[in-house]
Amino acid sequence: MKNPEKSKRPTHRVYVVRQTGEKSFWTEIGAAWTNQDGKGFNLKLYLIPTAGTEIVVREATDEGDAS
Repeated sequence: MKNPEKSKRPTHRVYVVRQTGEKSFWTEIGAAWTNQDGKGFNLKLYLIPTAGTEIVVREATDEGDAS
């Protein structure tokens, strides 16, 4: 049985991080929710990352920043 108090909002945000020299460029590409058993995530990606980029999953915050 699902917890009725559990939010349907994503618990995490998914970013692709591209390095150019000393600079990092973060682009939000989706969202993640913890599985009901707490042992994994469900991902919904809005963009597909390209080869050579890093995917980062961070806790969602009210500010929505990547740092």
